[in-house]
Amino acid sequence: MKNPSDRQEPPTPSPAHGDSGTGRTRLETMGQWILLGSLIGVLCGAASALFLWLLERATQLRMDHEGIIYGLPLAGLILGWIYERFGQSIRSGNNLVIDTIHDQGPEIPLRMAPMVLVGTVATHVFGGSAGREGTAVQIGASLSDWLAHRLGVKKQGRQQLLAAGVAGGFGSVFGTPIAGAVFGLEFIVLGRIEYQALAPALVASVVADMTTRALGITHTRYPAASHLSLTPALLLKWLVFAAAVAIVTTAFIELTHFIKKRGERYIPRLPLRMCVGGLLVVGLWKFAGTSDYLGLGVPTILRAFEDPKLPVLAFALKLLFTAITLGAGFLGGEVTPLFFVGAALGSVLARQLGIPIDLGAGVGLAAVFAAAANTPLALSIMAVELLGAPVFPHVVIVCVLAYHLTGHRSIYPAQRLGFSKLGGRLSHPIPLRDLKTAPVPESPRDGPER
Repeated sequence: MKNPSDRQEPPTPSPAHGDSGTGRTRLETMGQWILLGSLIGVLCGAASALFLWLLERATQLRMDHEGIIYGLPLAGLILGWIYERFGQSIRSGNNLVIDTIHDQGPEIPLRMAPMVLVGTVATHVFGGSAGREGTAVQIGASLSDWLAHRLGVKKQGRQQLLAAGVAGGFGSVFGTPIAGAVFGLEFIVLGRIEYQALAPALVASVVADMTTRALGITHTRYPAASHLSLTPALLLKWLVFAAAVAIVTTAFIELTHFIKKRGERYIPRLPLRMCVGGLLVVGLWKFAGTSDYLGLGVPTILRAFEDPKLPVLAFALKLLFTAITLGAGFLGGEVTPLFFVGAALGSVLARQLGIPIDLGAGVGLAAVFAAAANTPLALSIMAVELLGAPVFPHVVIVCVLAYHLTGHRSIYPAQRLGFSKLGGRLSHPIPLRDLKTAPVPESPRDGPER
């Protein structure tokens, strides 16, 4: 029987020095990553297909029987008890994935995949305002880590396969394989892209997307964005736009964290916390007088691209619904709700700034999540995959500006800060949740880096 310490991980190419290294080594390495990335892609794609199929039926069930929304507090009580009893080791969700990538912690429990899938579907059945990226990322990471341990992969190879699992889950659940690959590399460390995982992440994301589509899943089709040439006046408008995006994103992050921390302080038991959160969401639903802010909210996202009469405060209401749902502990992700917030906000800003509303909605859709997750490149690419090439220069400008203006905040507190957004470099990457006890460089280091 082999000693665990004798496990071998897939070799990684050594830094190129002229023609050093054999072609065979490169081919073997690439072949291994194609094989492992494909395996992860098939697993992630099949899981995403099942998840999206269940989510569609959960949403339809709620729309056909709106009275079921009154059951959200009871659902929170039951889901909270299940997670408190059986899910202590996986409760931190995406933050667990990030911590595992950095700290080489124990294997992510495989039960994370079915538990987060069932929990997210239940959240949507009863009307919680949540998304799907968190679920897809956690499923992808747990499946890839299970595979890594079964194959005896360790250390750097394991980190790369975890990044591939994140990429496969993200890319397949939205139908954006290139953005998925970049997201899997970009969200690990703020200010740095982990290129070592590029090959397996790209293979996993592309194969996962192909698998999901082959299983009959179709993704939401968004309107193509209008073409608009950049001008000095338009750049000034995008600066104002980005500032508004940063303010709204900051409000969402701070409100969600505030609700979570205060809830944990005053209501220590998760089942009771989720029950109270469910009561608040039901109360807001009755106050709003519409179900538009429950679940994913895709119809309103599409409406933001074309309806100049979209309510001005639609983005604020969705933000509140989502912050309460996720802050209370309900399962799901942030992407689609933040797409709603961003598209609705962008539509309103476009009307005020004289920008085509479809372009404003598309840029806002990507920029809010880009700032919230510190992933401006991935979301810029995602906007192109969803909305077409004309959106690219505009969305890059706004995503990058909003990313900087939001500061050192994130919907993922475990995200590592390696480089300050002000230009300084930390000696060791630290989790954003620890910034209160660790200094952040206020200015770039003098002189060139050696």
